[in-house]
Amino acid sequence: MAKKVVASLQTGKVKNTVKCIKMVKSDSGSYSFDEQMVILENMQAFFAK
Repeated sequence: MAKKVVASLQTGKVKNTVKCIKMVKSDSGSYSFDEQMVILENMQAFFAK
């Protein structure tokens, strides 16, 4: 499987992704973290939710 990842990185077909982490407050008042790998262009939409 690692060979497929390396091959796709070398061809440049992978989009730029970033790992976004935001704190989400639950109804009980405690906080949890929402982590997602997001395409760079969709980063602002992730934090707007």
